[in-house]
Amino acid sequence: MQSVTKLNAAAAIVPAASARAAVLSAPGQIEFREVDLREPGAGEVRVRIEGCGVCASNLPLWEGKPWFSYPIEPGAPGHEAWGRIDATGAGVNDLVPGDRVAMLSSHGFATYDFAPAAHVVRLPTSLHIQAFPAEALGCAANIFKRSTIAPDDTVAIVGTGFLGTLLTQLAVYAGAQVFAVSRRRSSLKLAEAFGATPIEAGRAREDIKLLTGDRGCDCVIEAAGTQASLDLASDITSERGRLVIAGYHQDGPRQVNMQLWNWRGLDVINAHERDPRVYVEGMRSAIRAVDAGVMNPLPLYTHTFSLEELPRAFETLAQCPEGFVKALIVV
Repeated sequence: MQSVTKLNAAAAIVPAASARAAVLSAPGQIEFREVDLREPGAGEVRVRIEGCGVCASNLPLWEGKPWFSYPIEPGAPGHEAWGRIDATGAGVNDLVPGDRVAMLSSHGFATYDFAPAAHVVRLPTSLHIQAFPAEALGCAANIFKRSTIAPDDTVAIVGTGFLGTLLTQLAVYAGAQVFAVSRRRSSLKLAEAFGATPIEAGRAREDIKLLTGDRGCDCVIEAAGTQASLDLASDITSERGRLVIAGYHQDGPRQVNMQLWNWRGLDVINAHERDPRVYVEGMRSAIRAVDAGVMNPLPLYTHTFSLEELPRAFETLAQCPEGFVKALIVV
């Protein structure tokens, strides 16, 4: 395991003939291969990776859910990478080798990755000492935008992992009264440090009813991606409130209490984005928020691993020990 601070030292960009990449060859099995390093195509950049976040959405792939096929392409499914451009393709004029960037890509568990220039954002000098999994940070920025949280709103964040804690920070900054709901003591303590009222998940229905005068919350963001968290989020949303689905529900169909949704007249918002342009704008918003101190992800990078330790990173993510929030791979 390496220190987060070590991944930020700018190093000379040295051309290489090959890249080292992780290959998920079977459920729970990762091999490391040398792959030929091509030149970037037209409109594309090649990036020497500094690091990549490990996303909870990758767990079903690691665990071997039946809808996946193996082996996975080298470097996949790493999609939260940042690093320095070392080569540009024809037609790329606003990015140059040496620029420190984050990007939308899907093969970031490797020493090099590629991305269209339109999917790359330059990191300002003020953030050059920070790890920056911009795709994940951009998700938080986009979800917050879709949530339309206003000052004095009552807001509940159901599930305070990495995404939920970032949303907690943004909602507190916006002037809302924020309730952070979690089963984990360490998550509640962290959310409280960022200005939220911590609420243990098992008591959330009763506590929020009491704290809101039996109204429920103006906005509830479900950020855990489980049936139980969706049920809880529905129950604590006020009449004409906004129920924002931010959790990634990927392990099968869900049931919803449509009678409750109808009776309360809820605005239900699926806050996931698929348009790359929206993703990139979210990444830019996240850069501004972190640069301004509105969003502080540094305390959330709790575990750091080398590329060769990627299996341990996945195992730690699956176990989610007390105190764990986010794992980063340092390349």
